[in-house]
Amino acid sequence: MLKGFKAFIMRGNVVDLAVAVVIGAAFGAVVTALVADILTPLLAAIGGKPNFGKLSFTLHHSRFLYGAFINALISFLFIAAAIYFFVVAPLNKLAERRQRRLAQGQPDPEPKREDVQLLEQIRDLLSAQQGGPATRTDLPPATR
Repeated sequence: MLKGFKAFIMRGNVVDLAVAVVIGAAFGAVVTALVADILTPLLAAIGGKPNFGKLSFTLHHSRFLYGAFINALISFLFIAAAIYFFVVAPLNKLAERRQRRLAQGQPDPEPKREDVQLLEQIRDLLSAQQGGPATRTDLPPATR
């Protein structure tokens, strides 16, 4: 029972997910502090209110505190923008560049793992033994 649990915990996916959650929480805290301590006061100074958290209105003797919602909305928008502009957009650009290089027949600058290279060599040897053409993936598509 414990052996299975240990194998589960030591799998790469669980460890990677744990690291991602911790980094994501830290990133969220940094962006939340940026929004709460710098951007919200800046927007409040422009709008004339020093703190959105205290904004409210009363309707039929019920008080509605909408300032905290505005703070949370601003925080969400800035977190989403930060993730998009600092993570998603750069990764998309890198993927586009890589696809262009591969489409032009340039080799992939990222070296293949040793186990992948070994499996490709085994595939090529088995194909050659069976009389079929050997497939070399390290050559551009036009020369394979």
